[in-house]
Amino acid sequence: MEHITSKLLQRLSESATIAMSRKARELKDQGIDVISLSLGEPDFDTPDAMKQAGIDAIQANETHYTPVPGTPRVRKAIVEKFKRDNGLIYGIDEVVVSTGAKQSLANVVLSLVDPGDEVILPAPFWVSYEELIKVAGGTPVIMPTSIDNDYKVQPEELEAAITDKTRLVMYSSPCNPSGSVYTHDETAALADVLRKHDRIITVSDEIYELINFTEKHASMAAQPGMWERTVTVNGVSKGFAMTGWRLGYIGAPKWIAAACTKIQGQFTSAPSSITQAAAAAALEADPSVTSAMVAAFRRRRALMVEGLSEVQGFKVNQPMGAFYVFPDVSALFGKSFEGKTLENSDDLAFFLLEKAQVASVPGAAFGTPECIRLSYAASDAVLQEAVSRIQKACALLV
Repeated sequence: MEHITSKLLQRLSESATIAMSRKARELKDQGIDVISLSLGEPDFDTPDAMKQAGIDAIQANETHYTPVPGTPRVRKAIVEKFKRDNGLIYGIDEVVVSTGAKQSLANVVLSLVDPGDEVILPAPFWVSYEELIKVAGGTPVIMPTSIDNDYKVQPEELEAAITDKTRLVMYSSPCNPSGSVYTHDETAALADVLRKHDRIITVSDEIYELINFTEKHASMAAQPGMWERTVTVNGVSKGFAMTGWRLGYIGAPKWIAAACTKIQGQFTSAPSSITQAAAAAALEADPSVTSAMVAAFRRRRALMVEGLSEVQGFKVNQPMGAFYVFPDVSALFGKSFEGKTLENSDDLAFFLLEKAQVASVPGAAFGTPECIRLSYAASDAVLQEAVSRIQKACALLV
């Protein structure tokens, strides 16, 4: 029997974060003490109030199908959250909840992108953006940025990348993988460009909104004239340490929300009814419930930036959100260890895994091949040990 998969599957790449995590687990299974800084998951537990809400939903027999875009309660909670935290006014029929923000993004791309359409991706970008565009038959247009600009696209660069085929612009702020955060003024400058192009929809991925070290989060849809041409994507995974619960959501003009509901209705229908109850409790809570976790990430950020800045060949900036550092390591390309030359960030990531027993993610998967991503969603002691190992390993390169 021939083992033939679809051409679509053959076009897709495996998630680099998942691949590196798998490799790290394989080494751990062999008894090797690997520190994994490759996955994007808070190392905190879900707050008790959210867990209790899930338990209460089970005991109340809230275990049946819900409407495809979500229960009235969770969608109302999202409407109020958008109003309270972002100054955005959505109706309940302009909100769709999904099985994680990844499905929310997939719904949007499949609803709006046709073969031949271009989607602008300021790099670095989250690994799945490019693959979702491929699924829809679209063309990813990767826009390089620089650590010297904190990996933020400049308005004139965005304008130059737009063509009559551009359908979407997708970006995240706070950014995975760079931790960059667009300020209100920077968001406004990009909005000035985007408002000129009526065909373009902006997909603003704000999943790391609550892990933000700036004074205030800036939503693209809150800019004048941008609400009707923006899809705001968010969820509870990162800010509330609810990755395993699997719930993301969008706020969007009604026609886009209806399209996403139609797509979702044929793929998965609604997320778990229990998850929706827990997510509603999270969104109804005061955002300060996450303040201790954010404070811990702020402390760990300082530890990582200080330590990695001392590593030979690492160029490090200060990320303003999320829980990643994204150093430029291109100064190490061409250096060798035991006769093996490091040609790129893939080689460096595997060198660090094998020599330092620290798992990272190569930057090529994020559209920025001169970098690697390191998560600081781990204890201070673990991070200090990881930095020490990286310093010692890189000192061996010649």
